[in-house]
Amino acid sequence: MFLRQLQYPRLRPGRRSMPVVNPLPKEKASPEVHDLYDKLTQANGFMPAFFGTMAHRPAVLKSFLAVYTAAINQGTVEPRYKELAYLKTSRINGCEY
Repeated sequence: MFLRQLQYPRLRPGRRSMPVVNPLPKEKASPEVHDLYDKLTQANGFMPAFFGTMAHRPAVLKSFLAVYTAAINQGTVEPRYKELAYLKTSRINGCEY
């Protein structure tokens, strides 16, 4: 939290200075991404809020998933180490997700 306050001095504990965009439930999402909801739910056991939020813009969700899948599944670094790098980066930056 301290690092985040240095970057965003207006943030104080318990106070939000940015708008919040909530994830879309499958029922409210565009039918064109329903199959992605099913695949993501099957792969994770639930629909991650990160992807549900992108579902407000189906083209963004589809494009991001293509890049994300390539980044995770291709290259010489094992996917589990890539995930650990994402988690560490999120923690360093004070990401609550």
